[in-house]
Amino acid sequence: MVLNRPRSDSIQYKMARIHSHRHGKSHQTRPTSKRPPSWLTYNADEVAALTIKLAKEGVSPSEIGIRLRDDYGIPLIKPIIGKSVLQLLRENKLAPAIPEDLQNLLNSAKRVQSHNEAAKADRRNVRSLELIEAKIYRLSKYYKEIGVLPSDFKYSAVVAQLT
Repeated sequence: MVLNRPRSDSIQYKMARIHSHRHGKSHQTRPTSKRPPSWLTYNADEVAALTIKLAKEGVSPSEIGIRLRDDYGIPLIKPIIGKSVLQLLRENKLAPAIPEDLQNLLNSAKRVQSHNEAAKADRRNVRSLELIEAKIYRLSKYYKEIGVLPSDFKYSAVVAQLT
C-alpha cells in the first residue's frame, strides 16, 4: 500500500532547543517590507546618529534595536540605513569585542558558578553549568572559525573543579 505523503521540501521543520527537546513557539513578527515605512519621520542620518549615541552610552546592539523600536518608533534599522546595527557600530569602532550572545552565555556561566560556590549540594546547577559551558565552547569555536574572535580565545571550564 502506497501512502500519499507530502514531498520533503513542503514539510516545515521547527528547530528544537540545543539541550532540551522542546520546540520554541514564541517569536517576534518582523515587518514584512524591505523598504522603510512611509510614515517614518526620521531620515538615515538621524537614525545613525541615534544608534551611535546609544552605543556610546554603553547599550548593547540588541538593546539599541529595542530602544529605537519602543522609544522612537523605528521598526527596523536596516531598511532605513542599509546596514544592520552591528555593521554600523563596527564602522564607527563601537562594536563589542566579544559578540553579544557569547557575552550573555559567559555572564550566565558566571552567575551559575557563584551560585554553585554558595550551594555546594545543588547538583542540578552543576549540570546546567555543563550545558552552558557546552554552548560556550560551540559558539566560541564558530566565532573563531569565521574570524570574529581571536584564535587564542580560551574559556576555562570550572565544572571539573566542582565534581
